[in-house]
Amino acid sequence: MTELNLPILDLSDLDQGPEATARFCADLRRATRDVGFFYLTGTGVTPELEARLHRAAIDFFALPLEDKLAIENVTSPHFRGYTRIGGERTQGAVDWREQIDIGPERDAVTDPDAPAYTRLTGPNLWPAAQPELREVVAEWHDHLSGVARRLLRAWAVSLGSEPEFFDRHFGEPETLIKIVRYPGVDDPTPQQGVGAHKDFGVVTLLWVEPGKTGLQVERDGEWVDAPPVPGAFVVNTGELLEYATQGYLTATNHRVVSPQAPDHRISVPFFFNPALDARLPVLELPAELAAQAHGVTRDPANPIHEVYGENALKSRLRAHPDVAERWHPDLVGGRAAASV
Repeated sequence: MTELNLPILDLSDLDQGPEATARFCADLRRATRDVGFFYLTGTGVTPELEARLHRAAIDFFALPLEDKLAIENVTSPHFRGYTRIGGERTQGAVDWREQIDIGPERDAVTDPDAPAYTRLTGPNLWPAAQPELREVVAEWHDHLSGVARRLLRAWAVSLGSEPEFFDRHFGEPETLIKIVRYPGVDDPTPQQGVGAHKDFGVVTLLWVEPGKTGLQVERDGEWVDAPPVPGAFVVNTGELLEYATQGYLTATNHRVVSPQAPDHRISVPFFFNPALDARLPVLELPAELAAQAHGVTRDPANPIHEVYGENALKSRLRAHPDVAERWHPDLVGGRAAASV
């Protein structure tokens, strides 16, 4: 461990031969077993690509409000587009951030008998005033998808399975990119940028603009800071990986504290998850690892489903009640409580 509170792993170790690969896999298993979070360097993301994404984010949030509201997420039944400040909730409390949500570019599902989670499938909403955003996001998506796949292969090996275990069961990945801006607040006490939560999928890679703090991770019942490290992503596991390992790996609570005004903070989490209809089977862990698996977290208020789409829909309905009420009233209220 380092003074940064989280382990640091170098993905390029996977290119340095069998010994370095074995060491990386062991460190990966240890980091995600003991902490659930780590810094990842050696991803091949260039400073130039980081700078382009950062500039695109700054330019988007600097657009006139009417341009951002033209793609507001309440106009999308698929929970895509712009969310104004205070428009998302975590554990029922309002998050103090604005963002744009971008998923796979697909046609909407029109079959009325399709599972409810297929309503998350559909086109994105792009700002007409900023056409370059789509190009840089596509490049970011493709590169980080490759990074995530390498991590999943290393995870499979570290857990005693063949490298292709997750590849075989993922299907066409259901990704999500959030470009987020946390505005500064004047209140001197810590304020909720995003409330304490666990990610509902498999793996998240988070980019934070240099020098901006606010992310905190729960360790041993305490909140510890996870400041950005130059050239590194913050990586964490989600609830579906906890399910697949029956609690050997666990999803970890984390939150973001708002910056102090006049400062602000931009971050870009990338969520890499299986197809909505994918069921991740439970890994057959080696006996010494299986003995340390404590089972999936049992929280009646937040059940973990084996079908990824059910986890994703649960999260979207809770986080964006205005979208849910407008487009999916049949999933709100009694039915939502019973099914998600």
